Amino acid sequence: MTDVALITGASAGIGMELARIHAARGGDLILTARRLERLEALKAELEGKHGIRVITIQKDLAAADAAEELVREIESHDVTVDFLINNAGFGGYGPFHERLLERDKEMISVNVVAVVALTRLFLPAMIARNRGRILNVASMGAFVPGPFHSVYYASKAFVLSFSQAIANETAKTGVTVTALCPGATATEFAGVAGLEKSWVFQRKIPDGAEIAAAGYEAMLAGKRILIPGTVNKLKILVKTLLPRKVQARIARKALQAK
Repeated sequence: MTDVALITGASAGIGMELARIHAARGGDLILTARRLERLEALKAELEGKHGIRVITIQKDLAAADAAEELVREIESHDVTVDFLINNAGFGGYGPFHERLLERDKEMISVNVVAVVALTRLFLPAMIARNRGRILNVASMGAFVPGPFHSVYYASKAFVLSFSQAIANETAKTGVTVTALCPGATATEFAGVAGLEKSWVFQRKIPDGAEIAAAGYEAMLAGKRILIPGTVNKLKILVKTLLPRKVQARIARKALQAK
């Protein structure tokens, strides 16, 4: 049986690499993002290389009812989603009181609302079939407060908590829920988020392909949380033992421009 994976934010970075991994394993794909030309280029690459089927759907998940529209479009293709990969997301740097409110609301719509909506819309059918996998891309930032990146860190804290809760609820249903919590990764994210000059992105960091491979394997294994890298796991262990006030100070230093 060919598993069909829906991947949001598939036009670049971790989402694109997850698509490549799934296609290499013979799985069909539904790819969605705002940049249709990139999706079409990826579709041509994967169909040509692996002989699989790829459906591309242009969608801005920040828009109202975007998740519901996406599901209706998928239903029109008469396909069943076996893997739901909620990868779409973006960040934004700066003091909260100086940032554009509309931009932060869009961030919440993509990072939180779309994840909740798509999970709710696909989960019942997965449970009815007694099979399905959900991978939600969170962040190491989910574990601590993030000064100058406050809404992003808070949104990923939501994704982590939500994923853990749903994983518990679905424990005996044949459906698994995995939260992928990467640290800094060499993708377009830093540029979009305005973090290129921050300390955390100035050191050697893994690329999107490495993180995607780890996340995909964790999803297949049904792991509830994956923090890629032993060093990152130790960092989170140490940080979570500290008072939240100290966690915020450490995060602020790491996120501020050099």
